[in-house]
Amino acid sequence: MAEQVVGFVGLGRMGGPMSGRLAAAGSAVHVFDTSESALRAAVAAGCMAASSARDVGEKADIVFISLPTPDIVNRAVLGEQGIAGGSRVRIVVDLSTTGPGMAGRVASGLAEKTIAWVDAPVSGGVAGAKGGTLAVMVSGPKPAYALAEPLLKNFGRLFFVGEKAGLAQAAKLANNLLAASALVITSEAVVMGVKAGLDPKVLIDIINVSSGRNSATQDKFPRAILPRSFDFGFATGLSYKDVRLCIDEAEALGVPMVAGAAVREMLAVTQARFGADSDFTSIARVVEEWAGVEIKG
Repeated sequence: MAEQVVGFVGLGRMGGPMSGRLAAAGSAVHVFDTSESALRAAVAAGCMAASSARDVGEKADIVFISLPTPDIVNRAVLGEQGIAGGSRVRIVVDLSTTGPGMAGRVASGLAEKTIAWVDAPVSGGVAGAKGGTLAVMVSGPKPAYALAEPLLKNFGRLFFVGEKAGLAQAAKLANNLLAASALVITSEAVVMGVKAGLDPKVLIDIINVSSGRNSATQDKFPRAILPRSFDFGFATGLSYKDVRLCIDEAEALGVPMVAGAAVREMLAVTQARFGADSDFTSIARVVEEWAGVEIKG
């Protein structure tokens, strides 16, 4: 497989820039998305449009996917017009947050067709996808990983965690639970400070040089909450999905998640109040409404 042809299915906020990076690095990249505008943007970035996910599997040796939910991943890979129906594909690399359970099921379905499955969920947001600075958590058969590794390096720093299907997904869920937890508890702490009379910017500055600093105080509050833009770039619905998957996995493993369950409920409330497409920094808006104050930088 010296001349590997690459495929990419799912050209959203993350998949669009990542497919473009592969094309910019010199790979022939066949792409598909149900959004015509996303498909046009990828073609403008140097990719070649395919007519379906299956068509990508007909044209490419290694197919990357970046899709929003486990069910969509399952359909795109194993469905009637799925990647696995293609005659050329030999490796599917999942950049989505699918969860260990779905990863195992799809890996088994692909194994029946002698197609390897590699989990490679990413963290670092749209900026990381554009800049090639993502953290890429990888699990899967070592021979398949060896073939995918040079391509994955276009996305950022790689962390190979083992050969078991879904292992990298467990790492990603743990990370996303912590990211959402930091946002929830920081929102409560800062709203409390504001209601007591503190300037929220000064409070964030204090926290960031103190023991309470975290990803929310260092990044999300300065970028999206203090300016009142609430546009960090990660949807409430996706965060809720990730945390829900994490809690489900923990329960299956017999691991209690008391605090995690509370974070899940806060995301459910935020989604009900502001919609699944709202930015997940809208969690702070929920706490503001309950307390009757606003965090103003």
